[in-house]
Amino acid sequence: MNWSEKVVLVTGGTGSFGRKFVQVMLEEYHPAKIIVFSRDELKQHEMRVSGFDHPSLRYFIGDVRDLQRLRRAFDGVDIVVHAAALKQVPACEYNPMEAIKTNILGSSNVIEAALDAGVERVIALSTDKAVNPVNLYGATKLAAEKLFVQSNAYAGGKATRFSCVRYGNVVGSRGSVVPVFLRQRESGVLTITDERMTRFWISLDQGVRFVIHCLEQMMGGEVFVPKIPSMRVLDLARAIAPEARLEVIGIRPGEKLHEVLISEDEARSTVELENMYVVQPVEAFWFGRKWEGRGKPLPDGFRYASNTNEAWLTLEELRQMIAPLEAEYLQGKLL
Repeated sequence: MNWSEKVVLVTGGTGSFGRKFVQVMLEEYHPAKIIVFSRDELKQHEMRVSGFDHPSLRYFIGDVRDLQRLRRAFDGVDIVVHAAALKQVPACEYNPMEAIKTNILGSSNVIEAALDAGVERVIALSTDKAVNPVNLYGATKLAAEKLFVQSNAYAGGKATRFSCVRYGNVVGSRGSVVPVFLRQRESGVLTITDERMTRFWISLDQGVRFVIHCLEQMMGGEVFVPKIPSMRVLDLARAIAPEARLEVIGIRPGEKLHEVLISEDEARSTVELENMYVVQPVEAFWFGRKWEGRGKPLPDGFRYASNTNEAWLTLEELRQMIAPLEAEYLQGKLL
């Protein structure tokens, strides 16, 4: 893909992912134009004055709930990264209709606008919580995934293609447990929900680069899953505050003990590559070619879960990942 000729738009562009994505795009890929689409003018202003002020950068105020605004924003756009979402599990549990309006209906609007504008490629960010969901956030992201996969059929003979990227917890993103533990460290007491809890773990930079790689590889309808390590929340607490006392407070509403990135049922249509898995759509007549020849099938009963993962982060590796965030926290930059 020749990025220098592409106009790229990211929804939720002022969020943790959006900011990092824009940074990497500007520094390494140099698209003809990159549009930050988000609903908060203050965050756009703060992003601009913090160094994101480039001749090819545009700021577009709008909400994914507003189809007409999306249609206007997508005019002339080649690539869309859909990162806008309500992501906090408790917030979605207590505000269910708001989660549905943004995560499901907003995704539907992105699809409609992309089809109308003739966008070439659209990729949506999903989550491990979309697999066998036990909370509303996961359920809305599962619905969004289904919309994106099936919308390739709605594209018909048009060039527009839709895919998803699904990965685990992002180190240091908004709402991450890392800044919570860093704040609690000062009191000498860290609260954890359950000592047995495990999570998939990926850095913001890794997530952004994986999305860019998938944009270049996608044929439409795939759910891309990176091979990433797991970590124990107990180990994370020890890496951040080894001397602190741990207080177990119990699992929050809608929270899982362990996360799954590929279910046993999905594994039957999934192929494994060196650094990722590709969950193929069951029906994909829009494919110019298939993924079977590029990867190997998974064994019967395969399930990609955080507690049975082969790769685990050590305490030292966790400390190395946390170090930049700790520096930002001490400088007052990490909220």
